[in-house]
Amino acid sequence: MGATMDQMKMINQLRKAQKDLKNEIVEVEAGDGAVIVQITGELKIKKVTIDPERVDLDDIHELERWIENCLRDGYAKAQEIATEKMKPLMGGLGNLGL
Repeated sequence: MGATMDQMKMINQLRKAQKDLKNEIVEVEAGDGAVIVQITGELKIKKVTIDPERVDLDDIHELERWIENCLRDGYAKAQEIATEKMKPLMGGLGNLGL
């Protein structure tokens, strides 16, 4: 069965939204900038930066907490962005038989 024009339009909109999410970058920091993490709208880690001048190597657990906090907060923000971008398209998925 061929897809209808509406279905093709919806598929194209979904593909565009997915492409747009690749370009969305969330940046979060912890420890007053000691750790900076960038995560894409596709929930992929783009970059992790650690400022060695702000890290106390005698307290490595603090660094670990900062990294965990950045990842948790970054993923949460990236998921919010993805949800907002995809929400308008989700209603049309039922029409695609998905």
